Amino acid sequence: MALESASRLSEFFESWVTVCSPRYIRRKTVAMRRRSVALKIGFILARSFTLTSFALFIDTLRLASGETDRPRRVNADWAVLSTSRKPIFSSCGIPVSPTILFSDPAEFDYLVIVGGPLSKLTAVDSMTFSYLRDAAAKGVPLVGICTGTFILAQADLLRGHETCVSWHYCDDFRRRFPELQVSADRTYSLEAARGSCAGGIRTADLAAELVRRHIGEAAERNALAVLQIDEVPGAESAASRRPRSTDASDPRVVAALGMMERNLEQTLTIAELAAALGISRRQLERLFLNEVNSSPAVMYKRVRLERAKQLLKQGDALLIDVAVEVGFETVSHFGRAFRKMYGETPTTWRKNNPPQKA
Repeated sequence: MALESASRLSEFFESWVTVCSPRYIRRKTVAMRRRSVALKIGFILARSFTLTSFALFIDTLRLASGETDRPRRVNADWAVLSTSRKPIFSSCGIPVSPTILFSDPAEFDYLVIVGGPLSKLTAVDSMTFSYLRDAAAKGVPLVGICTGTFILAQADLLRGHETCVSWHYCDDFRRRFPELQVSADRTYSLEAARGSCAGGIRTADLAAELVRRHIGEAAERNALAVLQIDEVPGAESAASRRPRSTDASDPRVVAALGMMERNLEQTLTIAELAAALGISRRQLERLFLNEVNSSPAVMYKRVRLERAKQLLKQGDALLIDVAVEVGFETVSHFGRAFRKMYGETPTTWRKNNPPQKA
């Protein structure tokens, strides 16, 4: 009897020690949190990652996690994973410390890989590549932000998936991974198993899409309101906006027009536009002639001047400020182009088209 009681007491203390061990508590805490939140994201940051993309994504989650902007992880949770506790430096030099070492990837709804400027240095180590392949094998969706798509491609995890990259990196991506499908005409893509985003401020669009899918529209609205983002146009329309005066149907022309609208102050050459789409300049010119009965150069100037009209109508901005914002170096050059396109000077046009009163 005494031996039986001693055995039971020993089992009790052994069980108690197990339950109170840090490892057990951490594992149970993770499991409870995993069940209690609607969306859990694991971030993997590349060397020299883009801080803006990471901050926008994580702040969208934070603001969607409660009804106010208080930092409570009610509906969403996140962690920064790495192979060590060493800080990871962003491209601007600001470090971010990992919150946990690599754990079971199945604990997360998504793993988001945030890249940065391309360089000769390896963006992540071999252990990270192995971890991403393990996550893919377990069915965890993987999302590449900015050049995080290059990391997924290098790990051979993008075959059969549509990949969105910035026009700035599109040529590099095609050169490094010619067998993969890539596009610069959308800001992001979100499939069941893979996602990708061109980065920058459009990272908030993709994060908002995840919030809407997993938490709800109210949470999405709260996050965007605090971030002062009026609306998220979506992956397709955000990148393919085009002047209302055109009626292009070819996706390459639509993509080129979208890139024109996103690059007004620092204009691109027609050769750069064609290269971003993976076609020659001559092919692009033929496409524009067939689709909109105009050349890419003329359409680019029209896009810039249409934007100038919007700025002129908004208020009393100086002509030099309007000119610079739409890619003209001098007011005189801007004025000549405007008059040639619309038959009157910017000053006259603004006088004849005053802002409408609310």
